[in-house]
Amino acid sequence: MKNIRNFCIIAHIDHGKSTLADRLLERTQTIKVTEGQMLDDMDLERERGITIKSHAIQMDYTQDGQHYTLNLIDTPGHVDFSYEVSRSIAACEGCLLLVDSTQGVQAQTISNLYMAIEHDLEIIPVLSKCDMVNSMPEEVEDEIIELLGCKREDIIRASGKTGEGVDNILRAIIEKVPAPVGDENAPLQAMIFDSVFNPFRGIIAYYKIINGSLHSGEEVVFVNTGQRYIADEIGVLKMELSARKELHCGDVGYIVSGIKMATEVKVGDTITSVAKPCEKAIAGFEEVKPMVFAGLYPVETEDFENLRTSLEKLQLNDASLTFSPESSVALGFGFRCGFLGLLHMDIIQERLDREFNMNVITTVPNVSYNVYDKHLNMLEVHNPAGMPDATDVDHIEEPYIRASIITKTDYIGSIMTLCLNKRGELVKQEYVSGDRVEIHYDMPLAEIVIDFYDKLKSISKGYASFDYHPIEFRPSRLVKLDILLNGEPVDALSTLTHVDNATNFGRRMCEKLKELLPRQQFDIAIQAAIGAKIIARETVKQLRKDVTAKCYGGDISRKRKLLEKQKRGKKRMKQIGNVEVPQKAFLAVLKLD
Repeated sequence: MKNIRNFCIIAHIDHGKSTLADRLLERTQTIKVTEGQMLDDMDLERERGITIKSHAIQMDYTQDGQHYTLNLIDTPGHVDFSYEVSRSIAACEGCLLLVDSTQGVQAQTISNLYMAIEHDLEIIPVLSKCDMVNSMPEEVEDEIIELLGCKREDIIRASGKTGEGVDNILRAIIEKVPAPVGDENAPLQAMIFDSVFNPFRGIIAYYKIINGSLHSGEEVVFVNTGQRYIADEIGVLKMELSARKELHCGDVGYIVSGIKMATEVKVGDTITSVAKPCEKAIAGFEEVKPMVFAGLYPVETEDFENLRTSLEKLQLNDASLTFSPESSVALGFGFRCGFLGLLHMDIIQERLDREFNMNVITTVPNVSYNVYDKHLNMLEVHNPAGMPDATDVDHIEEPYIRASIITKTDYIGSIMTLCLNKRGELVKQEYVSGDRVEIHYDMPLAEIVIDFYDKLKSISKGYASFDYHPIEFRPSRLVKLDILLNGEPVDALSTLTHVDNATNFGRRMCEKLKELLPRQQFDIAIQAAIGAKIIARETVKQLRKDVTAKCYGGDISRKRKLLEKQKRGKKRMKQIGNVEVPQKAFLAVLKLD
């Protein structure tokens, strides 16, 4: 055990984690790097330059005649996947804190760092991209010293592109990161930190053994789900899976046991032996809760079953996706899906399109609310259509988040205005270094779901970085805003909004829909309503045919007869006329500003 080192790399998005991982793999001669980001195996990850799934790999390295086993766990940097990052951190004893020398410390750097400090990890600060022309190593080193309280000589300057500083990083990992501690003879205790789906072998779980040892063919139990399996194959994670007869305390490995359902393997769960079980599970396990909900509907109604199959297959790769069937008057049958955040939702849509060729309509994303009736019974509502009648509701609670924004001092004013417009409450403001400030706000999650991040980036010319974590549910004055077309409510356009914003929002919705709906042979009344009260109205005027064009001369009664006939036809048409709503109208709600 004394020659094992388990470590991860944490950083803000796009600070060079995966590129540095490539150099470490190359230097330890684990693999020959043929193209960039060897650990990011999804096309989407390579195109967008982000890590969506965390990856683990074992490297062998010899220093001063001693042979060491290094287990690297590469983590995603985006806030939507922070639970996965926290479990990866819990499986390590040390971490490389990577800071981009051209951008400095950013919001996720700090939130991931706090996670590492909570788990008592040994932190090795590394300055990346030092070969860039616009790198500012001295200034960024000052920021790191202020953040960590370390010495300047502790910070390693490196570059993922040129390979500078990689040897120093490997030396620091061996010298500073402590070896794993645990009891080889105790009952088996292993923590699952990730799982992947293999079409031939089922779900493969990745874990780190905290205490005891695991043998091939042993019967094991997953503590939180209570499921029992036979360990058909166990082994370590090289670039390919490498089978072993047994794994010991401190090892990071995988288990194949023919698991079919992604929901049976939960990140953070404990594996123990059936013959000699451990007394208690490893602390820190929690269910991943979806934060953002949206309806996914197939464009063609007959594709409903195909969409179900596609979502089930996606769920095998991504257990944090949840879905349940629902139906809408406007869109037919579809699914209400729960996502970890907006990026997660975007990625799922993209993967449905690419991997399964599914074309879907997405409704307005919203969050889950706790609705209390007059007897104070709680109902969890994910969809405005599921709201009980307003007369039965005592109060509604909505989820709040603590947002942390790091920006240059020039943009403080406009960012504060943006947060106040989104019902934010300022908690504190502190200076990170010279001209950079960190602002903390408490905000309703519903306000940041749609376009907050885009606005923040444009206000700050791309300099502000944003991170958040959920804190609690708070009572709020919310109302359900319905959109009516010719008196019929369109459930897919309903939203829950704050009382103060409702009138303004309803008016803007009606104006936008007036632009987008095609004209018909009859007037279309677009109305926004709260309960029975209409708060805004627009009318799409009818298309009219000049039926009197063929009358020239003659008595006025001839023209009147034709106009009366047209009027009767229009009246009948209005009774049975229905309005086609284009897909653009559903997306317009997201881009009202």
